[in-house]
Amino acid sequence: MTENRPQVILGVGAGIAAYKVCELLRRLTESGHDVRVVPTSDALRFVGEPTWAALSGHPVAADVWSDVDQVPHVRLGQDADLVFVAPATADLLARAAHGLADDLLTNTLLTARCPVVFAPAMHTEMWEHPATRANVATLRARGALVVEPASGRLTGTDTGPGRLPEAADLFEVARGVLARSRPGEGAPALPTADLAGRHVVVSSGGTREAIDPVRFIGNRSSGLQGHALARTAVARGARVTLVAANVALPDPAGAEVVRVVSADDMREAVRKAASSADAVVMAAAVADFRPADYRDQKIKKSESDGPEPIRLVKNADILAGLVAERTAGQVIVGFAAETDDVIAHGRAKLARKGCDLLVVNQVGENLTLGAADNAAVVLTADGAEVDVPRGPKEALADVVWDLVAARLL
Repeated sequence: MTENRPQVILGVGAGIAAYKVCELLRRLTESGHDVRVVPTSDALRFVGEPTWAALSGHPVAADVWSDVDQVPHVRLGQDADLVFVAPATADLLARAAHGLADDLLTNTLLTARCPVVFAPAMHTEMWEHPATRANVATLRARGALVVEPASGRLTGTDTGPGRLPEAADLFEVARGVLARSRPGEGAPALPTADLAGRHVVVSSGGTREAIDPVRFIGNRSSGLQGHALARTAVARGARVTLVAANVALPDPAGAEVVRVVSADDMREAVRKAASSADAVVMAAAVADFRPADYRDQKIKKSESDGPEPIRLVKNADILAGLVAERTAGQVIVGFAAETDDVIAHGRAKLARKGCDLLVVNQVGENLTLGAADNAAVVLTADGAEVDVPRGPKEALADVVWDLVAARLL
């Protein structure tokens, strides 16, 4: 074990979703993290000690009486770079919120001085119970990141919010938190939950404007940047509403996802979510125009005549509308995709829209749209320019949230 490897404590609660955590553990270890699994005693009834030991490469104990000479109930929390608890059951959240220390995991939570993440999983009624909501609020107030559970199939035939997000999504949360709390050599650690207690809205993807039941006017936006913004906001403690238009991407763990199709759908969903939001980031590519007339039957190709011209009308300007309706202290961020004179066009758009920040991308063939990386200049209403060199879209997302966090009251 090298000193450079991030030290992660993976706490496992007594829920049937514990089997999913085996995949999270595999992803953490294979990406270079040194992981010690600390289950509750009842969690071992779902996944046994040999499995955790084999996947982590470390012995596993649930009580404070093993290896007492090494004082594990204190040392594990002190040495950790991250404590990640999944699944966090209602019982485990309650014990953590009230500072109980009746096993090795809850002792570790009390001694940890690093970021702590809880990924809840339980039945919907338990998640929505006032006691659970109060415990979650208490943990968040103390600086812990409590990821919103996913919605979907639960134990048995039940369906609803309370499902543990997929391991790949939880891994991205863990990686994002560690990237801020344990940056590269020489870089200062950044606040890991500077958006805690904030509600942010992010739009993602590209809208489609129907011509007939088969055809539409669309664009090349993949939603990768919007989803990166949602993931990084979750990792920084925010409650995230993601309004996603026509994306083929997994839902970011911890975000509430609202799916839309057209610009009108997007406008309605964003306006509704923005009414209670501290910040709105409009990363989606929204169509400026839509067909004036929708044909309810497929337009047939004629052998003798060409197609009739499609008359277009303007869609409502969502960004300008948000600025006009903004609540006190709300920060609004727009995106601009430009092919030439990007700064000049970006400045003109910023002045026209009236938002606080405008992220300007140069787009083109194999550039930005659909690509895994991005480069941008973030223009501010007070005249500053923040250059973001080409890199992962999560890096640009963090720059955006840094600028947003600095402007929140």
